[in-house]
Amino acid sequence: MVNHTQSTKSISLNQYGIKNAKIKYQLTSDQLHAETIAKGQGVEASSGALAVNTGEFTGRSPMDRFIVKDDITKDKVWWGKINIPFESDKFDELYDKITNYLSDKEVYVRDSYACADPNYKTNIRVINEYPWSNLFAYNMFLRPSEEELKDFEPEWTVINAPGFMAVAKEDGTRQHNFAILNFTRKTAIIGGTGYTGEIKKGIFSALNFELPVFKNTLPMHCSANVGKDGDTAIFFGLSGTGKTTLSTDADRSLIGDDEHGWTNENTVFNFEGGCYAKVINLSQEQEPEIYGAIKKGAILENVIMDENGNVDFEDTSITQNTRVSYPIYHIENIKTPSIGKNPKNIFFLTADAFGVLPPISKLTPSQAAYHFISGYTAKVAGTEAGVVEPVPSFSACFGAPFMPLHPTEYADMLSKKMKDAGVNVWLVNTGWTGGPYGVGTRMKLKYTRAMINAALNGDLGDYTYEDYHIHSVFGVAQPRTCPGVPTEVLSPRATWNDDQAYYTMAFKLSNAFRNNFKQFESYASEEIRRGGPQRYAF
Repeated sequence: MVNHTQSTKSISLNQYGIKNAKIKYQLTSDQLHAETIAKGQGVEASSGALAVNTGEFTGRSPMDRFIVKDDITKDKVWWGKINIPFESDKFDELYDKITNYLSDKEVYVRDSYACADPNYKTNIRVINEYPWSNLFAYNMFLRPSEEELKDFEPEWTVINAPGFMAVAKEDGTRQHNFAILNFTRKTAIIGGTGYTGEIKKGIFSALNFELPVFKNTLPMHCSANVGKDGDTAIFFGLSGTGKTTLSTDADRSLIGDDEHGWTNENTVFNFEGGCYAKVINLSQEQEPEIYGAIKKGAILENVIMDENGNVDFEDTSITQNTRVSYPIYHIENIKTPSIGKNPKNIFFLTADAFGVLPPISKLTPSQAAYHFISGYTAKVAGTEAGVVEPVPSFSACFGAPFMPLHPTEYADMLSKKMKDAGVNVWLVNTGWTGGPYGVGTRMKLKYTRAMINAALNGDLGDYTYEDYHIHSVFGVAQPRTCPGVPTEVLSPRATWNDDQAYYTMAFKLSNAFRNNFKQFESYASEEIRRGGPQRYAF
């Protein structure tokens, strides 16, 4: 564990335009915890963790994330609804406003870095209005030693002021909240929102541009772990698919739970120094490692507690997106440093609420590229107003909101790396079986873990007709048997007991895949296009 002591170094913020601020630099985790409680901005849970409410925003606001269009980005960024352009002069004006707002205030400053591989280390300075936001930065970024702090020069700066509200008509924002990246100034400004995820995703988005463009390294929205023999596994998946849960395994060392780079030197490294896990329906029995990480130093966001500080993890009255942030060393079994070798297995996780995808299937390289670009999961009824049946949700590269380049650029890099490394790619449905959401049941976690362990151990073998069945709609190869899993569970059709209803739903989902992919067809190779569902229902 590194740097629990407060730094003796003192700094000035005048160069940022923040004047006469009372600077609290490099406070320890315990000090930030205490400051938050003293200011009435949080309370201590019975576990010792700090519990805060992030206010108006309990999740990211994708429509309010912008990238400054400048000489660095104008010809490289995939501009559109995800990467929304922002004018450089408007950024400068808003920057001056937010730094003026922080002047004469108490501010919390943290120097840290991203990227565990020293060849890709990126120094970050985070300037926060609130102590708990600074504790989040302590948890989520990598923590430098006292020696590393002596000559610390930040490459990127994050200025975070939840209490500062933009005036949309004046400032060029959509509404009062914003998160804006400026690659020329190497600065992210975040205002009007207390949701801490904007801090880490701002740096993630910056690295998702810089690593492939300048360092020929693939950035990935994934978790990763390593077995006792040094075999690395990568887990891609959108929120709620099990990315953090499935990579946090007592028998394998955790590299990281969310953001990684895959280098030309055949290494996979964690961007972060911590984990940011969803805690909805968290239980000690199902997820003991994550449950045990919730202790002093961790931050719980938007949870409901009783008068004794006991958390009700099933209570979603504030949000479905309840979270915990903790430093990675709160997990006992971690890889130190957070670096692994070339992966042997890649898992694409999806929570298919239609209940038609196999619980595990093996993908060809073209199918892997197609599913990576598609980034499928599903929204279930009741999670959003007006959602009364499952709705397909596609997020390119399993992380579109954080990907500044065109998705096919990341997909081409991934395809090449998968072929060069001879990696196995698996599509894993952690969603529904025996029918769609509302009819069927959620796949049991113990079965999903057994399937993943079988893939990692080589128990599912190479593709042969005797051992695998080709899905008649999606064309993926589903194993006929798997240790620890009832055979009937492996065939989604068999779990429905109604072939006509099953195929009707399967074609409905395959159509959604094909319609979504139309936006990428002109960029994708013929090989990638062939990786999708082969049959189309009209």
